[in-house]
Amino acid sequence: MKRALLSAVALTVVLAATATQAQDVAITNARVVIGDGSDPIANGTVLVRAGKVVAAGAGVAVPAGVKAIDAQGKWVTPGLVVAVTDLGLVDVGAVDDSNDSAAGKSPFSASLDLSTAINPDAQPIKVSRAGGVTRAAVAPIGTNTIFGGQGAVIDLGADPQAVTVPRAFQYVELGETGASRAGGSRVATYAELHNALGEAKEISLAPAGARRDDVLLTRRDAQALVPVVTGRQPLYVHVERAADIRMVLGLRQEYPALRLVIVGATEGWLVAGELARSGVPVLATPLNDLPDSFEQLGSTQSNVGRMKAAGVRVSLGAFFDQPRYAPQYAGNLVALTRVPGASGLSWGQAFAAISSGPAEAMGMGERFGSLRPGRAGDVVIWDGDPLELTSGVVKVYIDGIEQPLDNHQTRLRDRYQTPTEGSLPKAYDW
Repeated sequence: MKRALLSAVALTVVLAATATQAQDVAITNARVVIGDGSDPIANGTVLVRAGKVVAAGAGVAVPAGVKAIDAQGKWVTPGLVVAVTDLGLVDVGAVDDSNDSAAGKSPFSASLDLSTAINPDAQPIKVSRAGGVTRAAVAPIGTNTIFGGQGAVIDLGADPQAVTVPRAFQYVELGETGASRAGGSRVATYAELHNALGEAKEISLAPAGARRDDVLLTRRDAQALVPVVTGRQPLYVHVERAADIRMVLGLRQEYPALRLVIVGATEGWLVAGELARSGVPVLATPLNDLPDSFEQLGSTQSNVGRMKAAGVRVSLGAFFDQPRYAPQYAGNLVALTRVPGASGLSWGQAFAAISSGPAEAMGMGERFGSLRPGRAGDVVIWDGDPLELTSGVVKVYIDGIEQPLDNHQTRLRDRYQTPTEGSLPKAYDW
């Protein structure tokens, strides 16, 4: 009780400090993107006060005393939200000492808490922030079981308090990868999953301290799954093929409280009707169009567009490599609408798929992901259409605080863009 009270006090102090630092700012004469799927609004204004969006759109009045920034027609959007990424866990991927994204030798799995390893100073966070990413759902990817542990929701602000929500969801790997971890077959994967959920359910119903002897999970792992079976913590399930998606949807017959989120879903279009009826959010890997594995034989670039047309709550996710490229994928989905026979997204739908869509799938749609009133003041100013490759980020605000955009990539660019005599490495002397 005392620890919970201290944590609450600490969070209150952090939020108060953030509100104190936040800037009251109005960005005027902008092409405003709310991020809810609607079209951009010409000559709009975004008003942020005390770290929160107050208003966004046309005809917004700027109160006296609020700093006004003339966007001069530039695009203003909510910050990008990337779901299922390793941001904050990896600095240099090839160097084990700086890579906390895998724990294959750990005796624990479901109880692993990623929030304890998030490094707000990791260069990939700084690079992604400069690309307009302001929030992320960080997911584990590598243990010796199908369970990857408890993911965290973070912000990419330049401060030491990166974790917004620790233990925000549980991550489980099914399909071909899960089968390899469970014993070589999907049969073993499904048996391991059902056994784990069953042990957690027994713990949730049993008297304190009571537990059977014939159990496979450690007590900590079983306890970590109790919030999943009771519906207090979402379960992110990585599957690709249609048959696996059907199996996952069927879990709620035995565990009706499960709050499922499907990740990947390369063959989601084949079961789009079932996904739509279930209401389960999908964080789809965008633009898979090659049968790289047997579970992706039905891959097509029209996957996301077809699911959207069927009424699936689909957005983009699984950005383990360069999350700042999310707008590029979204832009390609817009381009697909011009390809005969293909299915893509409208511009508004595509931007929502990398902003409000992932936020809603994460259960955070009321907190960030759009420029609706009351959401966090996560605002990005772009020098052009954010879904165009030639556009770049001009300013980034997180919780109403302007963020630095420098990182090791920008410093290298500045160093060698116009090198002085003798500043180039020896290999360039000729």
